[in-house]
Amino acid sequence: MKLTSLIILVFMCLACSDKKTEVVWNTSFYDLGTQSSPRATDLNGDQIKDIIVGAGKDENADTQQGVIAVDGHTGTVLWEVATTGHMYGSPVFYDITQDNIDDIIIGGRHKNLMAIDGQSGDIIWQYEYHYEDEPVLQYARFNFYNGTLIPDQNGNGFKEYLVVNGGNWDALPNTETDRFPGVLLVIDTKSGEILASDVMPDNKESYMSPVAFTSNHSEQIQIIVGTGGETIGGHLYLTDLRALYNRELSTAKILRSETDHGFISPPAVLDLNADGNLDIVSISHNSHITAINGLDHTTLWESSFPQMESSNGLSIGQFTTDAIPDVFTIVNKGIWPSYTSSLQIMIDGKSGELLFQDSIGCFNLTTAVVTDLNRDGIDEVVMSYNDYDCELEFEEGFDSPELMTNTIIAIDFTTGSIIPIDQSGGFRSIFASPWLGDLDGDGYIDLVYCQNYNPRNIYRYAGMRIKRVSTSIKMTKDVLWGEYMGNEGKSIFQ
Repeated sequence: MKLTSLIILVFMCLACSDKKTEVVWNTSFYDLGTQSSPRATDLNGDQIKDIIVGAGKDENADTQQGVIAVDGHTGTVLWEVATTGHMYGSPVFYDITQDNIDDIIIGGRHKNLMAIDGQSGDIIWQYEYHYEDEPVLQYARFNFYNGTLIPDQNGNGFKEYLVVNGGNWDALPNTETDRFPGVLLVIDTKSGEILASDVMPDNKESYMSPVAFTSNHSEQIQIIVGTGGETIGGHLYLTDLRALYNRELSTAKILRSETDHGFISPPAVLDLNADGNLDIVSISHNSHITAINGLDHTTLWESSFPQMESSNGLSIGQFTTDAIPDVFTIVNKGIWPSYTSSLQIMIDGKSGELLFQDSIGCFNLTTAVVTDLNRDGIDEVVMSYNDYDCELEFEEGFDSPELMTNTIIAIDFTTGSIIPIDQSGGFRSIFASPWLGDLDGDGYIDLVYCQNYNPRNIYRYAGMRIKRVSTSIKMTKDVLWGEYMGNEGKSIFQ
């Protein structure tokens, strides 16, 4: 059966509709790959959202196609921006130029952080490192992770951008040598000026995208950051914007600690006990999941998965019949970087009970997205995974398996069904989440996802494609977790 036929049949089964399900476009790029999760906004004023994604060649290579904007209607390239490293970040949208079209802020490897004019693709500003003698900013010379917008702090009428820089590519596993403090920064979205900065409270590296939110019991903007890595211990911290501006992150409260693993995946912020306050769910790299009361920071529940590790994000949705949101994630068997299989797990947000577990495909570093596909009032997850001989170990110099298939599936927690959506032989996905939402305003769900061509060398990129599927599934409610880190990449479920 052709892949297009598979997609059409799946969505016909999920929803009764006269609307045709079809692959609208499938755009390929030569000699590129992506770890970036696509996001969507209308860049050309045609009332159809366009797709923006980061990309690159090798991790540390220059490219003319570091950031790509694709027309959501036709799949043609609107513009491309050159970068000096792989842009694995996902875009944040904000109208900096005040032309009523969103502009893009996006980061990646080799100090790459830039604001791009959404209409033209011109660079508005980009980060330039010249802080060798500055006590904090001297360390802001590595990778930028996903950032988030916060309210205007300098009175110029523009929101600010909160982001972490950290992670030395050349540092060896299982050693503290050549590991430098991660830096939390506030950047003026209009000019690119750094307004505030400080090193992590424990002076350790950081790979975590910061999460910022306001709560009922504090006047300050609360910030969650994490430290440590795959083989280095770290902490999950709660601080606030005032402490960052005063360079007092050392006063941050430790929410959780791990000795041999850090906190890489961003937490999710949501109300788990229906008290009207936002609580926190975190996952450490050694797959210890903890729900933390937002008021007193006590543990609501926790769940551990021995001999498993996770760099995957959390996906939040209504997977049970109660009003409390629930948690889905993926954990991998093995010790970094030698993973084999993975577990897909769903946890009841109210009780912490493990309600669903399966082992589909091989190790998986992507994060699922969430919506109600079959209109039964209960959300499903949509995720990407790679299938091959899972016992193969990925090490430097290892040739990629020839027989590799990338598959997009939906999981229905009500029936326990695994529903294949698309299967693509010779492709793989690394980190990039799908995107779910309504691109063209017709009231039906669109699905967008990126796939890398699978070359003989697993560490190289030989090509990628972006695919848009228009489905026959009518939207009955807003999609709240249809992209990586939820709507607008804030990691807040409300």
